[in-house]
Amino acid sequence: MRSGSEEPVPLHEEFIYCCGAATHVLKCGPWKDLSKDESKNLPRLLFMIIPGNPGLAGYYRTFIQALYCGLNQQYPVWVVSHAGHCKPPSGMEMIEDTDIKELEDVFGLNGQVEHKLNFLKKNVSKDIKLVLIAHSIGCYITLEMMKRASELQVLRSVLLFPTIERMAQSPQGKLMTPLLCKLRYALYMPVYLLSFLPEGLKASLVRFALRGMKTCDESSITTSINLFSVDCIANILYMASQEMMKVVERDSTTIKQNLKKLIFYYGTGDSWCPQHYYDEIKMDFPDGDIRLCEKGLRHAFVLDASKEMAAMITDWLQEDLTKL
Repeated sequence: MRSGSEEPVPLHEEFIYCCGAATHVLKCGPWKDLSKDESKNLPRLLFMIIPGNPGLAGYYRTFIQALYCGLNQQYPVWVVSHAGHCKPPSGMEMIEDTDIKELEDVFGLNGQVEHKLNFLKKNVSKDIKLVLIAHSIGCYITLEMMKRASELQVLRSVLLFPTIERMAQSPQGKLMTPLLCKLRYALYMPVYLLSFLPEGLKASLVRFALRGMKTCDESSITTSINLFSVDCIANILYMASQEMMKVVERDSTTIKQNLKKLIFYYGTGDSWCPQHYYDEIKMDFPDGDIRLCEKGLRHAFVLDASKEMAAMITDWLQEDLTKL
């Protein structure tokens, strides 16, 4: 498999309503519609990215392009934003204008799980196999998806820097839980005031915030401008507050039932899922494919190591893909 390509990568962008909430979808490859059962041109496999938080699809733009090229452009690679984490385009509201309420709490953690299942149900033929690649809280969402919808044809789930347990007890969780659960409303006014800044100045502020990185993905700069939207920030922080309260015990039952389908990838200096979480899950599941990063990649790998991560994943999945 190739790890890159000099050719332009076909990339299709959509803003849709899913479960009544604005959703941003990026699709790599010529396959724009995977819902038609009668189509003879449907691929056998879809790579779907479940993001972390903030769950903005744009952060994964370089990642899905690199992954698509590494897969010899043979399979579609899609990333679906979390409900309400994207700033919808002009003329589109954050919540669909309808009297029908599909989910009671679509912006909450449970709602985000149902949001992804609903997206698959409406947009992907049930005959297509799935490789789910999840990042951070996306790993918790993915395990919940596999638990709730056992009929999904999941070939593999790759769980990157998995926040699947004891989030509030992690070093970063101890720092952020009071802010997220008690003080998050205090952040709305500064964000509201900053939202009036010109786009160029917003980009400059983002560059300043990320100045410590040797290299920073340009798509991360443009995507981060969404964080100047009060609606986006409110939904992002609300979901994060639920993560601190609800992601407590590791779902070892679901992991055991799906162990042969799972690949875990933990960081060595990850303050959201520290190394002793890796040591413990490795001890509990000695036969599992549970890896520890040897490259020093950061938890937010999409900021500066998307291509490197994509290359590793294509290597991990070579054997699975040759069996298709």
